[in-house]
Formats: sequence, structure tokens, C-alpha cells
Amino acid sequence: MLTTELIKLNNLQLAGKLVSEQLMLGIHQSKRFGYGIEFEQYRHYEPGDDPKRIDWKLYARTDKHLVRESSTESNFHLRFIIDLSGSMNYIENGVSRLQYCKILLASLAYLGYRQSDLMSLYALQNDELRTLVASGKQSFQRILYTLEQATASGDWKNSDPKFPTFQQKQKEVIIIASDFLQVNNEWIQLIKNLANSHREVIIFQVLGKQELDFNLKGFYRFKDLESGKEVELQAESIKDEFRKNAENYLKNLKNDLQIPFVHLIRTDLEAPIASVITESIKNRK
Repeated sequence: MLTTELIKLNNLQLAGKLVSEQLMLGIHQSKRFGYGIEFEQYRHYEPGDDPKRIDWKLYARTDKHLVRESSTESNFHLRFIIDLSGSMNYIENGVSRLQYCKILLASLAYLGYRQSDLMSLYALQNDELRTLVASGKQSFQRILYTLEQATASGDWKNSDPKFPTFQQKQKEVIIIASDFLQVNNEWIQLIKNLANSHREVIIFQVLGKQELDFNLKGFYRFKDLESGKEVELQAESIKDEFRKNAENYLKNLKNDLQIPFVHLIRTDLEAPIASVITESIKNRK
């Protein structure tokens, strides 16, 4: 589904579910279809189980209703980080960056839930890395509710962010959704503090096509969504310099993120979310 159609649903839980189901249909034959644990065994269907978990191909051969089951104790902890700084309010063609990232993370949370992964949610805002939802019982539902209510404002320029201590029992996958625009090197420093052999980092950098193309003509009042500062300029007079700076920034950022256990997925607000997630899974393999 198109992102605009998902937003019109006005229901983050339903939008995330639809994207995750689309992903499941596309890669259901893979033993490992997400970021978390692998399929382990079958068990007999019980009242209350989701009928969609029944392996119908196996039923056709055995005449038994068997449910695909994963380990009750996950091998992975999925830590979702959403950027809630003011620049996430950027909008193109009716789609805000914040809305896009909310649906993206909600869809990934559904995949994690189906695989019994531990999950937690964090936010970057006002120079802080805050815990929004800790891992535990019903963390999945709490993550969806918290994402639904989240708003973006202020800035984030913390050059030395603190993150919860790594738990040695489980590997972690850090999933970041942001525009990944920085003033100095605050993003690079965060990633360097996070990535290691037990903690993989996946970055979804969400940008707008108009942000990069800058095909504007005439006088515009440009507003910094984080500081609120405004300036009026003629678009043609800054177009070439803007494009050059944007190109250099993205190129340097990509080079700086050539770090072990780090994956950068760059996308735009028009890209189907299911396709973006599929790309990220392929990159990890």
C-alpha cells in the first residue's frame, strides 16, 4: 500500500499490521523473515491462536492444523529509536516524516511480536535519549500506543548520548528512524557508541525528494523546524549551493557510517514502506 493510503486509515496499529502482513506474504518461505529469531517447531492449533499462523500447505499434506512456533525466549532484543526533533515535522505531498517513521517502526514491531522478540522504544529529543517503553510484558502494545501519541518538537544536538547498558544474554538490534540531519557529528558519535559485535545498528534515513531536488522558484520564507528561525530568500540564488551541500553531506555521512555492524537504508517519503523494510532485511543477509 502507498504511504498516503496508510495514513488515511488514521490508525497506526492497523497500518503497521497491514505492512507486516504484506511482508509476510512476500517472504513467507524464508526461514528467517525478520530481524529476530528463527522458526523452531510446529504445535497443534489451540483455541485462541491466530488462524493465520496455521501452515495450510502442511495441512493439505497431513490433514492436521499445525501452528508455526518460535522459541518462547527470544534470541534478540529489538530497540527502536525514533527521532522526535522538530525536523521530523517536515511534510511532502501530505506525508510527514514523523508519520512515515511511525508506520515504519510499527510495522517492524509487528514482525518482532510475531517472532517473540523482546522490544523497547526510545526517543531522541531536546538533547536527550529517553526511554519511552521498556521491554517487558505487553511492550508491543505499549510501543504502538506510545508511537501513536508521539509528537516532534525542539532539537537534538547531544554529542555524547547515554544508552542503556548492554545485556550480555541477548544480541540486540538497534533500529533508528530519522532524517539523520546533524549540526556537528552528534549522529556519528551516537552510532559509534552503539555498534559492536553484539549490537547491530540499522538506520532508516528518511528524506523528502523536494528536500534534495530543491526545484523552487521565486522568493520563499524558509523555516528551521527545530529552532523556529525564519529567513526569506530567492530560491534560484541558493539552489546550486544547496544541492552541492546536500550531496556532500549525504556522501560524507555514508562514508562515515562504513562501520562494522552498521547498515544505512536511505529512503524518501514516497517509497513503499514494505519495500524499504524488505531492502533492510536483504542488506543484513
